[in-house]
Amino acid sequence: MKFGLFSLMTLRDHPDGARGVMADTRQMVEQAEEAGFDIAWFAEHHFANYSMSPSPLMMAAHAAGWTRRIKLGAGVIVLPLYNPLRVAQEIAMLDIQSDGRAVVGIGTGYQQFEFTRFGVPIEEKVEIFLEYWDVVEMALTQGVVEHHGKYISVPKTTFAVRPMQQPMPPVYFVSSQVPILRRFKDTDAVSWIAASTLGSPVLYKMADALNQNWRVAGCDPATKPLAIMQYINITDSKAEALEAGERARYVGRMAHHLRVGELPMDGTLIRDEPFAGEGTIEDYARNTIVGDPHHVAARMVEDIRRLNPSHYACNFQFGCMPLERASRSLQRFRAEVVPLIERELGPVASLGEVARVPHAAQ
Repeated sequence: MKFGLFSLMTLRDHPDGARGVMADTRQMVEQAEEAGFDIAWFAEHHFANYSMSPSPLMMAAHAAGWTRRIKLGAGVIVLPLYNPLRVAQEIAMLDIQSDGRAVVGIGTGYQQFEFTRFGVPIEEKVEIFLEYWDVVEMALTQGVVEHHGKYISVPKTTFAVRPMQQPMPPVYFVSSQVPILRRFKDTDAVSWIAASTLGSPVLYKMADALNQNWRVAGCDPATKPLAIMQYINITDSKAEALEAGERARYVGRMAHHLRVGELPMDGTLIRDEPFAGEGTIEDYARNTIVGDPHHVAARMVEDIRRLNPSHYACNFQFGCMPLERASRSLQRFRAEVVPLIERELGPVASLGEVARVPHAAQ
């Protein structure tokens, strides 16, 4: 199993605004590379402070200039919102810029707010995704596309920019829709689930639903690789744990408003406004993985035993968590949590001794 760093890049109370969020993200990625993490993931969201990363491919290309070993992942490209010809070229370009370290994360998207503003019918997102992915895959693997479909028509087109990794970079996809599982069942693509602020209880329900749909799609789910993502904060302080729960609740509130498409706004920021049925701060602190190293390790061991993931992505900076605390969590994760996990499960993690590689000049 390998670990990843997931950067949602939420802006809430950072004194330096979006620029500060991006600077913090760089420091966290550099730290993750030094700690031996496998992939740095960058989110994609639009038009709100839920995320300051409208383009995960641009973030990954930016990171290619100041990282040397860690893989760089789009987590994930909301494919129905793109022109597939353009995104295929940008994936190939990232792979060249990063010297073969690109990882392609793709999904259908879920936020009504975004789809409305891009003029894309969210009820057709699965059908659009499947057609667009056919075009992207053809461009990356064959270097030539000719396609005439419902959503896009492409005359014979050649692609001069081709990925270094052949036939294409690794693919992760976020969807449990049966048509999408059927599309990927005979490939090496990795399915990815993330319950985010809802934590392990919902993550396990999502995994059960995914496994059931794999069976409907004609696959034994035990044969299919799985990636998961969790929000993690390592602290010995009950007060800090509750503050982490409050930050998780804010992210959960934003996600809810974006999903239904109606945002309570204060200027450019989504208001911290509750919704019917939400949990308490204590619920959010309990459901996300927040606590001392022994508690965090025990929760992660439970995840690993139940889900057997090949990749475990960690979000240490959710809710615009101050850099000092996020950085401390990552350091303690490497130094204190990973040894506890391996004491229980053996050498499951990929974080061995990592050769220190100098970063590019600032």
